[in-house]
Amino acid sequence: MKKNQRLPFVGISSVALLALGLSASAAEPISVQEVIDAQEEWGQGIVEIGEVYTSGGDYTARATEHLDTLYAYDIGIPVLFKPTLASEDLFRTDFDSALTYFVGSEEPGHEDDGFAIAPYTNVEFDTEEIFTNGDTAMSMGTYDFTTPEGEVITVEYSFGYVRDKNGDLRIVLHHSSLPFRPEG
Repeated sequence: MKKNQRLPFVGISSVALLALGLSASAAEPISVQEVIDAQEEWGQGIVEIGEVYTSGGDYTARATEHLDTLYAYDIGIPVLFKPTLASEDLFRTDFDSALTYFVGSEEPGHEDDGFAIAPYTNVEFDTEEIFTNGDTAMSMGTYDFTTPEGEVITVEYSFGYVRDKNGDLRIVLHHSSLPFRPEG
């Protein structure tokens, strides 16, 4: 990770946090290590969804758990989710469309093949920067997804986090994209 660079940030007021069921002052500020731990948990969750799928288990239940524990869909905060491979349904601001992205859709002509059931054997974050401000944090960089054949797919990401009322980090911003490669 590169040296800390302070970026302008517009925070959420304490009143807004309390109205959303978040703790404004009771919890410790989010630390860089907590963000790193949350990223590792997210990557492990993606790997586990694929493992459950491959073994014939209930991968939709595992993906539901992944979304329920790591994203803020159920705590009254908008989640801004732009998946890596979305080209038609670009933004997944509700739980069901995020779940479909991770596990696929049987709906004819739907673009979601199930990102998390590809599967992947490892997800490794290469963080450019982590910015924390009280009960919010942002992280940006690349993450590498390793396929069972050993191919590594590098994806660019930005994640935003808030702390929920239990003190756990929840994703409120998830933007992923494939690196720009000019033709030529």
